[in-house]
Amino acid sequence: MGPKVEGPSAPAMRRDPYEVLNVSKDSTDQEIKTAYRKLALKYHPDKNVDNPEASELFKEVAYSYNILSDPEKRRQYDSAGFEALDAEGLDMEIDLSNLGTVNTMFAALFSKLGVPIKTTISANVLEEAINGTVTVRPLPIGTSVSGKVDKQCAHFFGVTINEQQAEAGIVVRVTSTAQSKFKLLYFEQEANGGYNLALQEDSEKTGKVTSAGMYFLHFQVYRMDSTVNALAMAKDPEAAFFKRLEGLQPCEVSELKAGTHIFAVYGTEIIFFKPASYMIEALCARSYEETTEKLKEIEAQILTKRTDLRQFETEYRKALARFQEVTNRYGQEKQSVDELLKQRDGIHSSFTVTRVPNGDFGSSGSAGNGTSSSSNRVPGEDSKMGSPVEDGSVEGKDKSSKKKWFNLNLRGSDKKIG
Repeated sequence: MGPKVEGPSAPAMRRDPYEVLNVSKDSTDQEIKTAYRKLALKYHPDKNVDNPEASELFKEVAYSYNILSDPEKRRQYDSAGFEALDAEGLDMEIDLSNLGTVNTMFAALFSKLGVPIKTTISANVLEEAINGTVTVRPLPIGTSVSGKVDKQCAHFFGVTINEQQAEAGIVVRVTSTAQSKFKLLYFEQEANGGYNLALQEDSEKTGKVTSAGMYFLHFQVYRMDSTVNALAMAKDPEAAFFKRLEGLQPCEVSELKAGTHIFAVYGTEIIFFKPASYMIEALCARSYEETTEKLKEIEAQILTKRTDLRQFETEYRKALARFQEVTNRYGQEKQSVDELLKQRDGIHSSFTVTRVPNGDFGSSGSAGNGTSSSSNRVPGEDSKMGSPVEDGSVEGKDKSSKKKWFNLNLRGSDKKIG
C-alpha cells in the first residue's frame, strides 16, 4: 500500500499500477490494454450490482491504466514511482469505449469523479461486439448504404478489400443531410471471433451536413479530438485560440491489410425523437491520389502551424503582460497630470487680496485687477457721506423746508383741536 493520493482523480490509496492490472513491467502496450479491458469488464457495475466496491475497484484499474498507457507517465513511474509524476498530469482522461467497458450511467459516474469521458457508447453494444454476436452487413468498395440508427444502438458493416486496394488506401465516410449526431467506429477482429473497438470518430457539422471519416492511406493521418480542445479551452478561456489545434491527434491505425474489416455507425443523440439518419460509403484512394496528397500537405501545414502557435503564445503572453503594465501606467500618469494642473490653478487663484467666490471675477472693473471696490475709494469719502449735511447746501434747505411744513401742519391741527 502506498501513501494517500492528492487530487480528485486518484483513488483513495495507491497501489503499484502493474500489480493492479496484473501485468509485468516489460509488458507491451497491447498486453496492458488487454489486461485493462478484462478487469474493467470484470468490475463493471452492471455486473456487480451487489458489490458496492465495484466502482472503486474500477476506478483503481482506470487510474493504473492512465499511467501505464501513457509512455511518458510510464517512464516517469518506472524511474521514480508516484513521486515523479506531476499531480496535474494524473487527471484521468481515458477513452473507456476503446476498451469496451462504459455506458451512459458509468460516464456520468466518471464525470462526477472529474474524469473527462470521450464517449458514452453502450456497454451492451460493445459486449455484443466482443462476443461476436452482432449482425454485419456487407459494404462493398465503391458503394454506399443508407439507414437510420436509434440512440445507443449500432449498425455494423463489413468492408472487404484485396491487396491492390489495401496498398492504394481505403477511406470510409459517413454523412447525414439531416445533421444527425453519430459516431463512426472501427473494430479489430479478435482471435476468438469477436470484435474489439479500435477507433472512433464523432460526427462534426461541416456546412449543411454532419460527417465523420476514417482514412487508411499508408501515412500518418490525424483526427481532431474535440475533447482535448474543450479541456484546454476550459482551463484557459483567454487563450482558447492557441488551443484550437491541440486536439489534432495521430490516428492509431494508418493502413488496412487485405481482408474484411468491421465498421459501425453508432447513434449518439436523437433529435426531435427521430433516429439518426446516415449514409456510409467505402472508397478506394486510388481514384483520389491528388486529394490524398493534398490531405498529407495540409495536415503537415497544420502541424507546423501548431508549433508556431505554441511559440507565438509565449510572445503574445509577454506582450499582453507588457500591455497591461503600460495601460496601468497610463492611468496613473493621467491622474498625476490632472492633480498637478489642479494644484497649479489653485496657486494662481491665491494671488488676490480678498478671496472672491468662484465665478465673481470680472463682475466689476475694480474686481478685475484683484482689488476690492472699497480700496478704490478716496480717503475720507466715507466720513463725508456719513456726516451731517451743512445748512447752506441745497440738500440742507430742502430738509429744513420739509421740517417747517411738517411743523405747520402739526400746529394747525393743534389749533383746530383746541
